[in-house]
Amino acid sequence: MHSRREFLKTSSGLLAAGGLLHAAADWKGQIGLELYTVRDLLDKDFAGTIARVAEIGYREVEPVGYGGLDPRQFRALLDKNKLTAPSTHAGATAGPDLEKQLEGHQIMGFKYTEVRAAGGGAAGRGQSRGTPGAGRAAAARGPAQPRPRQSVEAVKRSAAQYNDFGKITRKFGMKILIHNHTQEFELLDDGKTTQYDVLLAETDPSLVAMQLDIGWASVAGQNILDMFRKNPGRYELWHVKDAVGMRGLDPKLTPNERRGKTKLVPVGQGEVDYKAIFAKADLAGMKHFAIEQDNAAESGDSMASAKASYDGLRRLI
Repeated sequence: MHSRREFLKTSSGLLAAGGLLHAAADWKGQIGLELYTVRDLLDKDFAGTIARVAEIGYREVEPVGYGGLDPRQFRALLDKNKLTAPSTHAGATAGPDLEKQLEGHQIMGFKYTEVRAAGGGAAGRGQSRGTPGAGRAAAARGPAQPRPRQSVEAVKRSAAQYNDFGKITRKFGMKILIHNHTQEFELLDDGKTTQYDVLLAETDPSLVAMQLDIGWASVAGQNILDMFRKNPGRYELWHVKDAVGMRGLDPKLTPNERRGKTKLVPVGQGEVDYKAIFAKADLAGMKHFAIEQDNAAESGDSMASAKASYDGLRRLI
């Protein structure tokens, strides 16, 4: 009996270890790329750039546009390159044909999307965004310009809008996603609450998923593992980006001031501890993640930057 118990104990340990190894392999097998990283190349050769992304080893992509293709053509391009797109930042626009747009999203395979409200606001893009890509370009350049603090009530109204749009996207098997830069961690008019705090508290997790941009949150001074512990299961989507210059920053700096003193770099070449972060992916509720380097196009070879991030992340996870 003793030997049998020892055998079972040993076997269980091996199975558990095997499960951990399998989980790690799964993350490596679903690495995604936010296509904004290689936007300069997409503008020149959309289909060819998608093929090159797949050749690196990426298995998922997150588009910010569709290269003039209709939903079936875009899905065919993904299928040809053995890619999937769980989420999109080229969201739908509220209006009479919203549901038709979401039918197209279904065809392309999205599970998470954004809906731009009438008048140019964007539900799911956070308060920092307007036209597609505008927030990203500003974030890549440096700190946002100072502006009056938002009110708690205004952010609550935005959260209610996210929930309302989420009820519509749910009919198509999709959730609204909310993405962050650094400004979502600035204090609101009550002097103690952040926009991100309110969005987490006021949005319905069954309708709205937080797409945590880990790089920008880290630049803003957030402790990522603490975020997971405080709101387990809320971070279904991640943007995986890295930065240098965070260590030793004056703690009195605001999140946007911190951003101006840091620089984005390929994943694995910066100061974000992705090994520890991926170890808590289950606690976060993460289902999909996409590498992003906003300033890769400025490096002179955005595809090389995308490959460096892919290789760097594989070494870490």
